[in-house]
Amino acid sequence: MTDRENYIPGPASGARVRKDGEKWTLILVRELRHAPERVWQALTDPAHLREWAPFDVDKGLGTVGTKAKLTWVGTGNASEATVTRADAPKLLEFHDIRWELEPVGSGTRLTLWHNIDRRFISWGAAGWHIAFDVLDRLLGGTPIGRIVGGEGWQRLVAEYGKQFAE
Repeated sequence: MTDRENYIPGPASGARVRKDGEKWTLILVRELRHAPERVWQALTDPAHLREWAPFDVDKGLGTVGTKAKLTWVGTGNASEATVTRADAPKLLEFHDIRWELEPVGSGTRLTLWHNIDRRFISWGAAGWHIAFDVLDRLLGGTPIGRIVGGEGWQRLVAEYGKQFAE
């Protein structure tokens, strides 16, 4: 079996929701074993993003003012994303997404803020959970390729749904 066939996501963890009126923000935190500079490259380079992220972009995201076509995988939904903040390797904002990278020892604490429709908050948490796992493997030299949906995702949707209902 390949690493991808053996992949099973761990339990739902590291996520919370901030509600501000009708605006819902999914916040996920993950500790990665890799330096902020390597994580930054994976967040901003289209070739790296194709290996792990739930979206594709047609341009690099490392420069303020960049306008990129962002397409969510599996949906066909595309929109223009403008990079509004890019402070390498600490902070990146574009579209409805904000990333913060904080050095922790030789690794990085990666925090994602994603403004998302409340009906899809558990779906988003499950998808990002898996994407972070894939990112960690990619940066560790054992890529398993982008994963969208699947059995593990369905389980995580249910687990995050329970967490967010509490």
